[in-house]
Amino acid sequence: METTAKSGPRPVVLLFAGQGAQHPGMGRHLYGAEPVFTAAMENVFDLLGVRAERLRADFLAGREDGLDEAEQAQPLLFALGYATARLIRSWGVRPAALLGHSVGEAVAAVVAGVMSLPDAVRLLITRTEAATRTPPGGMLAVAASPDTLASLLPEGVVVGALNGPRQILLAGAKAPLAEAESRLRAQGVLCRRARARQGFHSQLMDPVVASALPDVARTALRPPAVRLYSAYTGHPLGSAEAVDPSFWARQIAEPVLFGPALDRLLANGNFLLIDAGPGESLLSLARRHPAIASGRSDVVAVLPPARAAADLVHGALPSAVRRIRSEGHRLSVQ
Repeated sequence: METTAKSGPRPVVLLFAGQGAQHPGMGRHLYGAEPVFTAAMENVFDLLGVRAERLRADFLAGREDGLDEAEQAQPLLFALGYATARLIRSWGVRPAALLGHSVGEAVAAVVAGVMSLPDAVRLLITRTEAATRTPPGGMLAVAASPDTLASLLPEGVVVGALNGPRQILLAGAKAPLAEAESRLRAQGVLCRRARARQGFHSQLMDPVVASALPDVARTALRPPAVRLYSAYTGHPLGSAEAVDPSFWARQIAEPVLFGPALDRLLANGNFLLIDAGPGESLLSLARRHPAIASGRSDVVAVLPPARAAADLVHGALPSAVRRIRSEGHRLSVQ
């Protein structure tokens, strides 16, 4: 699909972040201040049932304790992405495409109409509970190419996410991942621990796939109503994939191909990407892409960076609105 416009604003693409992007206080300034955002967050909290009271309290208090645990990070990232998308769409923005990273693809699936919000939250709970029963592990951000890493990784450590050239997330169990970090640092490779206590997108998640598949198989799945670029295949989600339970069940164990998916998206036209996740994490990744660096496409974040000063926190949303309007989109927001 070629979407390059000869005139008029560039089409909008919504980006949804995954585990690792979370930080204390993310999106808290919008709760109570933006009715659409607040109602959407409450919709997700209601569906989370008995877990909601603690999650809501932690979210509003901006607590850091436990924020790297899957049972806290995953539902809050999902709720935040969904609520931000609802807010953006309430302005009259109709995205031409969607792209999510890890749990962000579950948000994209709801926005695209592949699954309902209640079903997506139910599957998220099932998956998250199963993930917490896997052996302790984690993820490691590495500034290197997969070819460079091949001879340095111990058994049990794999590439869990390919975010771009020399932007890799390794995943695995705790001890092998620590060994990988030691080896890489000894070779002068830049490494940073990601905010995850489980080895997502590695073989540690195979039992989660097995336990989730029956539940996904009972879920109503539909072809996407909005083009959804999958970070598990690197290409737009087809109708057959969208309704295949094994596709959705296996995502937690498969590598995230965010970089290749972004390449495919930006090869198909010029876009205004809107990072709907916290901490400007996907904005930071997208800015390094040649299509963004050249100005053919652009990216804007709705939420502020982590630990931003108060003026930046409260100025992020108005700034995003001004940027989207400057593109030529007519927004129904003051």
